[in-house]
Amino acid sequence: MQVKSPSLLRGLATFSSMTFLSRLLGLLREVVIASVFGANAMTDAFWVAFRIPNLLRRLFAEGAFSLAFIPVFTEVRRRGDEAALRQFVARSAGTLGGILMVVTALGIWFAPGVAHLVAPGVADDPLRFKLITQLLPITFPFLLFVSLTALASGVLNAYHRFALPAFVPVILNLCMIAAALWLSPHLQIPIQSLAWAILLAGILQLLLLLPALRGLHMLSWPRWGWQHPDVRKIMHLMLPTLFGSSVAQINLLLDVVIASFLVAGSQTWLAQSDRLMEFPLGVFGVALGTVILPRLARHHVETDSVGFQQALDWGLRTALIIAMPAMVFLVLLAGPMVATLFQHGRYTPFDTEMATLSLTTLSFGLPAFALIKVLAPAFYSRQDTRTPVRAAVLAMVVNMLLSVLFVGGLLWFWADTEWQRQGLLYTLAHTPGLHMALGMASALAGYLNLSQLWLALRRDGVYTAQSGWRWNLLRTLIASAVLAGVLLLGRWVWPDWSDVDTLTRLWHLLILLLAGGLAYLASLLSMGFRWRELREA
Repeated sequence: MQVKSPSLLRGLATFSSMTFLSRLLGLLREVVIASVFGANAMTDAFWVAFRIPNLLRRLFAEGAFSLAFIPVFTEVRRRGDEAALRQFVARSAGTLGGILMVVTALGIWFAPGVAHLVAPGVADDPLRFKLITQLLPITFPFLLFVSLTALASGVLNAYHRFALPAFVPVILNLCMIAAALWLSPHLQIPIQSLAWAILLAGILQLLLLLPALRGLHMLSWPRWGWQHPDVRKIMHLMLPTLFGSSVAQINLLLDVVIASFLVAGSQTWLAQSDRLMEFPLGVFGVALGTVILPRLARHHVETDSVGFQQALDWGLRTALIIAMPAMVFLVLLAGPMVATLFQHGRYTPFDTEMATLSLTTLSFGLPAFALIKVLAPAFYSRQDTRTPVRAAVLAMVVNMLLSVLFVGGLLWFWADTEWQRQGLLYTLAHTPGLHMALGMASALAGYLNLSQLWLALRRDGVYTAQSGWRWNLLRTLIASAVLAGVLLLGRWVWPDWSDVDTLTRLWHLLILLLAGGLAYLASLLSMGFRWRELREA
């Protein structure tokens, strides 16, 4: 049975437009949280409590499960038996839901132990530690609901229904914004409002997708399916994929652990930096990976090696032409962006300076993170999980070593001698700026991961770069250099961003974004770039 697929560019545009709305509201969410709560021990506690189920969600659901589920779903679907396909979805949902119910229950029951494990640096701070243990039982069930949402989204994506799954995260952002503005003043512990918003959003996201599944005749009651052969195939693929697809999440978890020993506010500054970098990465990088995975899986099932290489080449070229200027924007406009978006209410100029440090270093890794989103599906679509695992494990180990090395190096240069006399832990907790080392390590580890995946594809003969790649790369670099020159000129004209009013910051930032974007686009066009190049061959 031949399954007709729509244009990759059209799928990318659909997914990206919905994701753009979600990321835009995500930025608004961060602005509201920064204004209402600031960057302090209380917000650090919340980000720890939210990041744990969120990282597990990316690890189990959006990472390992989705990358293992879609190729198997494509394989079962092509057999042409709709009843068997529906049973496969029901068994997958029942098995995933059953496992995650146990994980969720353990997370709630052992909340103090989880807090000790991921934030050991707050163990000696009774108030912060108690707040984390109070928030975790509220936020942890989010893992269950959002993972089932990811399964439903995977089914819809396999049918090339990208809009609704991409829209779903909007609900989380709206719930958190509403909770911060209107619920928090009525609670004894205001930050708890955000935890309750997360739980509510998890339930609403799942409910929103159920009618769409019913429309595809894919909605049936979940059933335990551990012995189902295709479910077991998913589980077999998932085990190594847990590492291979989610090395970034494991690295973020390591960052949470290390940041718990650093100055209060470090968790919040890192979370805000991650949010700003995730804006282009989510809108384009994740969108590219999501759109291209079903297409690559179909080409693999049909043994269409030419179509496989053309689709992958299109994804890599598109990712590069977007990720390079995005990195330049984030690196050179990190301070103006943070000041414009977050420096309101309880968010101080010092917080702006600290968040700028981590955003600048982390953003250097954006091209690597984006290209990995395209390269990884090239392995998972062929049900090859070993290669990404080897690359991911090495990158993860290097990231751990670099994080410790860079934190130690910065501490050596920056720490005041009086604090050094108080001991290592005291010095770590009173030396601002050490969190930027975590961004540096993550960026370098990302490039290591990318290089290993690229070399593996070339070595196995799975991918050969199409004609024009060198010129495409060169003109992208030249256009990015022109963009950097325009932004540096703007920073020279407007050097001060913390001591001017919000409106002035906003129009200065918009002018720089517009001028830089036009300069980049004009440079590309002058070197022969045409929009038709973004269409797949």
